[in-house]
This record gives sequence, structure tokens and C-alpha cells, in this order.
Amino acid sequence: MASTDTNQSGPALLGVGNSLSSALLDLLLCDAIEPGSAPSYQIAKTIYTYHPLGAKMAEKPISIAQSQQREIEIPGGPEEDLVKAFRKEWDRLGGVGATILIKNLATLSRVYGIASVITVCPDIDSDKPIPLDELWKRDLYFNIVDPLNTAGSLVLNQDPNAIDFLTPRYLMVSGKKYHPSRSMVMSNEQPVYIDYSNSAFGYVGRSVYQRGLYPLKSYVQSMITDQAVTEKAGILVAKMKQPGSIVDQRTRGFFGFKREAIKGAKTGNVISMGIDEDLQSIDLKNLRDAAEFARNNILKNIASSDNMPASMLNDETLAEGFGEGSEDAKQIATYIAGKRIEMQPAYDWFDNIVMHRAWNPEFYASIQRKYPELAKVKYETAFYEWKNAFTAVWPNLLTEPDSEKVKVDDIIAKSAIAVFEVMAPVLDPENLATLAGWLADVMNERDLMFSAPLTLDLEALASYEPPVPTMGGDEPVNEAPNEKESTAQKKRVDSQPPRGVSYALSDYQKVRR
Repeated sequence: MASTDTNQSGPALLGVGNSLSSALLDLLLCDAIEPGSAPSYQIAKTIYTYHPLGAKMAEKPISIAQSQQREIEIPGGPEEDLVKAFRKEWDRLGGVGATILIKNLATLSRVYGIASVITVCPDIDSDKPIPLDELWKRDLYFNIVDPLNTAGSLVLNQDPNAIDFLTPRYLMVSGKKYHPSRSMVMSNEQPVYIDYSNSAFGYVGRSVYQRGLYPLKSYVQSMITDQAVTEKAGILVAKMKQPGSIVDQRTRGFFGFKREAIKGAKTGNVISMGIDEDLQSIDLKNLRDAAEFARNNILKNIASSDNMPASMLNDETLAEGFGEGSEDAKQIATYIAGKRIEMQPAYDWFDNIVMHRAWNPEFYASIQRKYPELAKVKYETAFYEWKNAFTAVWPNLLTEPDSEKVKVDDIIAKSAIAVFEVMAPVLDPENLATLAGWLADVMNERDLMFSAPLTLDLEALASYEPPVPTMGGDEPVNEAPNEKESTAQKKRVDSQPPRGVSYALSDYQKVRR
């Protein structure tokens, strides 16, 4: 016998301990969870805090969406100073920055189905608005609250004829009412008429775990399978020749010593075995295909429950990456673009607060000293002009590599040179100088091709008169035997562009060829 234990059969048990309990096992391995079961507030919290995929499903799409900084433009004003002040206040708002506040808000809304942000000002009651012109000098604190904190106030009106039908109108946090201007509610997916969400305590959005609760439970079971396989993978089976029916104490000790020798054998050791004896590990090769198939299907089902690309949930390495525009990358980019649209109301809400705090009267006084032309412009006039001109656009998640950008720049440069060569012969000096300035601007935008900018004096170029070409001697070309040839020659000379521009471009084309 391979062991002296007389109990060789029985059910397989998971040794999780007798005195310790697991909230994840208690909730996800219970028989009550079936396909279509909706998570409660406690189940959603447990999945988010304990499940290996809980935080990834809630946070990862938001993290990828915020991985790039928005491109801010404020035309018509001192853009560089305004953007710098805005970003500085954005990064320190609430002590952690507006980006982190929006991430926490969006994450909790995905966990429970709805979440809210409130503005706490110790000097002003919560049910009263904070004057916009005082935002910059008040101490503001921003708290992210979940549905348990706002239970009872976000049930939403179910009357189809009401103006607030399925729309939050006011917010109460632990019985304390907040003015609408001091709070912002974010819902994960749109509310459905008379569809109560257990995790959000109201007829509001749905938790990201609602459709995937059952496969999330199955994923925990696959973890138990992994643990069992890991424990059994190191077992060695020794096939030994069994002794006779009468075994004395000495023979029993000999077989026990042999098992201990096999157990302690390592690389470099030598053990002896009989001719009819054999030593091998447990054969688990038939388990691999079934286990991998089940695990992959579970992950796909969880990803499908939130319309999430499976490659994002699996953390699979993209074959070509975002820059190459592979199909997986395009799917992820489309999914993230949708999440950015869902977060846009939160960004608009925080943008308004940051602009009032960043572009305050003290900042405007410094701008007036720096730009004297603004000395007679009122602060309110300048502020609302900047605010109305403010735009913030997300960059494309699919960025091209430099090798592809150079090819595009090369085509643009060749096209610009071709336009110049066609138009230059028919333009007067002033328009020719304008055309040369346009060509210089086009070339200066090709940062990957030209390291130094091309600077032209357009006024000097417009008034430049090139010397008359000669035919190898001192006599000019336009001196012809008769007046007719002289006039024709003069027209050909006058139709040529200035030597400094056309010749330089001709030399440039020769180098490129």
C-alpha cells in the first residue's frame, strides 16, 4: 500500500478553516445565486472589495479613459496663461485633484448603479447655493457618497407626466438636504421605468455586476479548482511490489523508509527501486483543456455582461498595440470613447468650479499687468468671454507611431511644394511673399521632419527685386536685336519667382530625390 491510512475514499473538501469565514465564499457560493439574480448593496460591495475581477470591472475603463489629458483651447485670450492656471487648480481641487474625484464618482456609480458628489462649505448651509463670485475664496470640500448615504432621496419619480420623470431633482445625505448646484449625481446606465435596483436602493441605474453576477460566482469556483490542481500537482505515486499477507514489523518499517526516501529525493540524489516498481506523478493532462475552456468562457461571459472587450478583462497583450489599429485596439478605443461621453457631465460640472477658482479677480489683475490692452476690460466681461471660448477635447486613443506620422508629413510637404510651384509664376511679389509664408508655416508644422523652424521676412521678400539674369557675359539677356524679342524676353524674366525662394525649393527637391 502507498499509505497506511485506512480511509482511502470520501468527498473532496476545501480546507478554508473552521473558525475563519469568507464573505466572498458565503455570498457567491450560495445556492440562491442563479442566472438572472440581482446583486444587493452588500453583494456589490463585497465583489468590489474582495473579488479578483471586481475592482477591474469598475475601475479599469475609467482609468484607461483618463490615461490621456484633455486638450484645452481658449481662443481669443491669453491662452497659455489661462490653461496653466486652469490645470494648476484642476490638479489641486479638493486636495486630490478633480481627475481623482471624477474617477471615484464614476467607479462607485458602476459598483452600485448610482453615486453622487457633494460640495461641503463650512461657512454656508448645505441647502443654500454658494455664490459663483465667492467660489475662489471659500474652503470647498468634495465628498463622494454611495447609495446608502443618499437612500430615500434618489428613488426617482415614476410619473411619466412629471417634469422630473426618472430624473434626480434634489439630494439628501443622511437626512441633510443639498442645493442642486452643490451636488452632482452620476448613474451607471439610464434608469428603466419601474425597475428597482437593489444595490442602489431606488429606480435608478444598474450595477456593473448585475448581468454578470452568476459568471462572477463561477469564477470563484474556478479559483477553487486552480487551488485543488496546485495541491495535487506535486503528488508522486510509487508503484511498489506489495509484501505477502504476513507482514512483520521489520518489513513494514522497510516500506515506510522507502517512502520517506522517495519523499525527500531531490536533484542530485540517487534512490534505488525494484525492477517491478515504478514512480510517476498524477496524470492531470486531461484536466487542462476542460479547465482552460471553462475559465475562458467565464471571462467572456463576465466581459459580455458590461459590453466590455474580453481582451481588456483578460489583460491580453494586443498583437499590434494601439498604434497599429488592430481590431482589439479599435474595440477598446470605441468602448473607452463611450465611457468618456458618460463622464462628460461630471467634467462639465467640475470645469465650471475650476474656472471660477482659477481665473479669479487676483489672477485677472496679474493678467492685466502682463497684457496692458486688457486694462480697460472688466473682469466679468473677460471671464465670460474666456468661459464661452473654453473647449476641452479628448485626444484619440489610437495614436500612430512616429514612422507612420513621418510618411504623412512627407506627403503633405510634397503637396505644399507642388502648390507653390504651380502658383508662384503667376503671382505678384506681395502675394508671392504670402504664398512663401504659407509654405513656411506648413513646413514648420512637420516637427518630425524638420528640427529647426523656417523663418522668412515676408516684407523684405515682397519688395525684393531679383537681378536680371545674364548669358555668361556682362550684357543682360533682355538686350535683343529687335524690340519684339526684347519684350518677350522681359516677360519671361518678370514671370519668374524671386530667386531666393524658387531656387531654394528647387534645390530642396533635388536633395529629396
